[in-house]
Amino acid sequence: MCFSASASFTAGTALLAVGAVTLKRAGHRAELAYAAIPLFFGVQQLVEGMVWLSFSANDPLLNSAMTFVYSLFSHVLWPIYVPVAVLLLEPVRWRRRTLAAFLAAGAAVGLYLLVNMFRFPIESRPVGGHIEYVSPHFYIVAVMVGYFAATCISILFSSHKLVNVFGAAALLSFGMSYAIYRQWFISVWCFFAAVLSVIVLLRFTNRFFPKESSHGMAV
Repeated sequence: MCFSASASFTAGTALLAVGAVTLKRAGHRAELAYAAIPLFFGVQQLVEGMVWLSFSANDPLLNSAMTFVYSLFSHVLWPIYVPVAVLLLEPVRWRRRTLAAFLAAGAAVGLYLLVNMFRFPIESRPVGGHIEYVSPHFYIVAVMVGYFAATCISILFSSHKLVNVFGAAALLSFGMSYAIYRQWFISVWCFFAAVLSVIVLLRFTNRFFPKESSHGMAV
């Protein structure tokens, strides 16, 4: 989490538990990628906890390593993984084509950022009670638009209503994080998105909501 090591470890542990439940409840192989979203967010939050510890330990090597791993999630994994996970669930042909376009945009952004992570290593530092990730690269507007489209807008094109709920929540948190916490946007938005990934569980439980089938119908 973006506020302390203990908060990061707590959030990460809770999300690992949620991810274990969603994976267990996934009924089809096509659902596994979407079900694993809370699990990956949990790992990411645990890694950020290690970033926090690197500050208190004054350990540059640990900081560089954990910052790199965290950035693999925030910069590379999510713009590629999210449209893939939603695409695998989608039975409607025109929606699949649209999601494939989002995937292409996300892959371009993710690969571009990966290359730049090696050219210009990302640095992390504690500022104002949050972690600021300094990520120098060119074409910032184009990259942000592509990232935003792949990680948030793509989810809204799913034919599954409970997937749309997650997309709407991610979209709202993206805008609020950028507007209020721009300096710490990467850390803060990833935290909010991680917490909101609990919404993924709704698709795999019928206690309060009927579980949707792989064809988007409630069963």
